[in-house]
Amino acid sequence: MRNPMIVGLSVAMALLALPPVSQAEQSRINRSIENFSLRDYRGKVHSLDALSDAKVVVVAFVGIECPLAKIYAPRLQELHEQFASEDVAFLGIDSNRQDSITELAAYARIHGIKFPVLKDAGNVVADAFGALRTPEVFVLDQDRKVRYWGRIDDQYGLGANSGYARPKVQRHDLAEAVNELLAGKEVSEPVIEAKGCIIGRVPKIDAHGEVTYSNQIARILQDRCVNCHREGEIAPFPLVEYDEVVGWAEMMREVIDEGRMPPWFANPAHGKFANDARMSEEQKKLFNTWVDNGCPEGDPADLPEPRDWVVGWQISEPDQVIYMSDEPDTVQAEGVVEYQYFTVDPGWTEDKWIQAAEARPDNRSVVHHNIAFVRPPQEPGAKRDRIRGGLLAGYAPGGGVREYHKGVAKFVPAGSKLVFQMHYTPNGSVQKDRSYVGVVFADPKTVHKRVQGGTPSNHSFAIPPGDPHYKVTSTHEFAEDMELFWFAPHMHLRGSAFRYEAAYPDGRREILLDVPKYDFNWQLRYILAEPKLMPAGTTMHCTAYFDNSEDNLANPDPTETVRWGDQTWEEMMIGWFGAVSADEDLQADKAETDKTENPDAAGG
Repeated sequence: MRNPMIVGLSVAMALLALPPVSQAEQSRINRSIENFSLRDYRGKVHSLDALSDAKVVVVAFVGIECPLAKIYAPRLQELHEQFASEDVAFLGIDSNRQDSITELAAYARIHGIKFPVLKDAGNVVADAFGALRTPEVFVLDQDRKVRYWGRIDDQYGLGANSGYARPKVQRHDLAEAVNELLAGKEVSEPVIEAKGCIIGRVPKIDAHGEVTYSNQIARILQDRCVNCHREGEIAPFPLVEYDEVVGWAEMMREVIDEGRMPPWFANPAHGKFANDARMSEEQKKLFNTWVDNGCPEGDPADLPEPRDWVVGWQISEPDQVIYMSDEPDTVQAEGVVEYQYFTVDPGWTEDKWIQAAEARPDNRSVVHHNIAFVRPPQEPGAKRDRIRGGLLAGYAPGGGVREYHKGVAKFVPAGSKLVFQMHYTPNGSVQKDRSYVGVVFADPKTVHKRVQGGTPSNHSFAIPPGDPHYKVTSTHEFAEDMELFWFAPHMHLRGSAFRYEAAYPDGRREILLDVPKYDFNWQLRYILAEPKLMPAGTTMHCTAYFDNSEDNLANPDPTETVRWGDQTWEEMMIGWFGAVSADEDLQADKAETDKTENPDAAGG
């Protein structure tokens, strides 16, 4: 039976990557660590010398907002308990300038950490170790020499784009190193790349220059980042105040330079999109200059006016709110959670026209996506109806609400039910969730066009084991003139690229959307800046590529032949798009029908 796979690191995993370990970094192995003294979050002093009876000391650098540090916190505690009887001591160290003592105390409490967790003000101890990331561990022998440096194990980490999570641990790197030392052996793999958040160090230069946080950087972040990076939103840490931003500056520079943030994967050579999230080259240059100059704050009087962000519903106040279940669902602390399905009867005894719909997570820290599908009364079976019944609304990282233009609405027949598909990503502590969807109804007398769209998909593929570039195609032919509004390519963990292309009746071909580096962690909808006419007879070609090789670190099992399926260790190939008929006018059609059926009432 195939092992399930879950991406447990959600939004922020795009923030976490490391270059290969250099020869200079290899030299840190066998270096001696001098005594240090730090206070824990209770104010008690702990020193390395005080652990003189320990045969082995494990020093773990952690960060309270780093998703990897959160998910590995319970695992570090488990290892602490596992080796407690073998004279192995554990120390946690937080060197982030942006992490407060109060936050550190909450981190230890929430994740049940019983070993000392210390605050390294000014990152002095991190510099002595040469620590770079969180979580990152150093194993010291009885002479307090570094004998292992790197990751905890190989289950969670990063691929080329964003986060991955293996179905189970394949190598327990930290435990292996400790066991080898206790047995009097050399550590077989002394350096294994750790993947996590860059430690937020205090700059080593005096802040200077005309590019300041108050004058330029705050405006860039407000424009491109704060919509997600604020309290109550999807991002794992806020970027609203200077003290919050400065600790993440190096991490932010890395992900901006590599194009991982803000999340946007469309090839700019094809199409123009209203929701293009990319930073401009000028904005990138300003940010890099600011970091190079030591992150000067500038004059707070130069700060932009705080933006009036929409809090709560992004659509207007819903006419009806439908919850996925009567009671919250429990989400485990770590490991694998298969997709959960909840069927709800909204009580729609008459046909409905939906003007707007918004799916919302109850607990953003563990909800990767919350999708509500319509199950028409004549089509039982949640899995089939999830697509055939149509998408009502969905929440996912990078996704948006469904709010249609004036006079445009989605038709839902009487007796329909809603099927919630929930994808949970554990975050290191047991959580509860009761997600929901809100809808705004349209007056049928005001609806001129119905939302149609389509889902060109392919259910019959079989991706061979180890294939790094497997091609799957699907098509959709437009029987009438249609206006395209948006695209939403969908694959799972092996998906690597997706393209929409139009073949027009006159022989022309045009690339409508090209996503050369697809990332499952970001379910983006690409909204056209202007509607695109698809004349009758046009064929939309969707082409997807899948990487089923070992080089795809998110791959659940490169030895499997992969076919269509709901779970993330299976695959999908769907080219969702939104459109309306160019010529449809429901009110005009109704008036003409009324006139034909009752000419006297029409005033004839």
